[in-house]
Amino acid sequence: MITSTQNQKIKWVRLLQRQAQARQDDSVFVAEGVRLVEEAFQAGWDAELVLFTAGLSARGQAIVKGFAERGSAVEEVSPGVFEAVSETMTPQGILAVIRLSSQLLPEPLNFVLIADEIRDPGNLGSILRSAAAAGVQAVFLTPGSAGPFSPKVVRSAMGAHFRLHLASLDWPAIQERIVASSLFVVVAAAGAGSVYTECDFHRPLAIIIGGEAEGAGPQAHALANTRVNIPMARNTESLNAAAAAAILLFEVVRQRNNP
Repeated sequence: MITSTQNQKIKWVRLLQRQAQARQDDSVFVAEGVRLVEEAFQAGWDAELVLFTAGLSARGQAIVKGFAERGSAVEEVSPGVFEAVSETMTPQGILAVIRLSSQLLPEPLNFVLIADEIRDPGNLGSILRSAAAAGVQAVFLTPGSAGPFSPKVVRSAMGAHFRLHLASLDWPAIQERIVASSLFVVVAAAGAGSVYTECDFHRPLAIIIGGEAEGAGPQAHALANTRVNIPMARNTESLNAAAAAAILLFEVVRQRNNP
């Protein structure tokens, strides 16, 4: 059992929790809590390290056993050490360092979301959660967006990372993928363009959701084929980016379920 926060494995996990560069250098990220670690296990993602406490639930213990049988390093830690390494208010006693999986881009593409400078981790995580629920195949994140594998994004996404192709790309790379799949590009624009329910979402498409402060940027509008808006009450400036994304994504679902 690990009982010291000075243990090298504990120091490593704490570094991964704090620094995006460390996660990038080691090609890993941290998933915490029974549900998230279970999602990673069931989706077939590998764990470099699994930490757990003696009070872990039976469900959590089964996950630990499963990762151990796959050859992952598994370590019991004291409650105090786990609290020191945890990023949650009420730790559940299980945490895993997940190895980034090579995520192949689905083919053919027909439903893509582009997150343009979504800087708030909670918003980005919520957007990813909605994207996975709506059946989005891939999410492209533009420069300036929050890191998709930061602890808060991972927690907020509630397992969406294991069901989506995620890629941080510059605009030329995004355009290349859009053109290759002949996607129709729709950008959300407050108060501009047509009402979103009037847009035909049956065709293969990419939806662009802009950042919280200024909306989609000029490169997004240059790539777009059309702009849509979500009608709101007077004197309301804009919706939260995550709320706007959910509305548009599930309008796609509604239309495609009603040809």
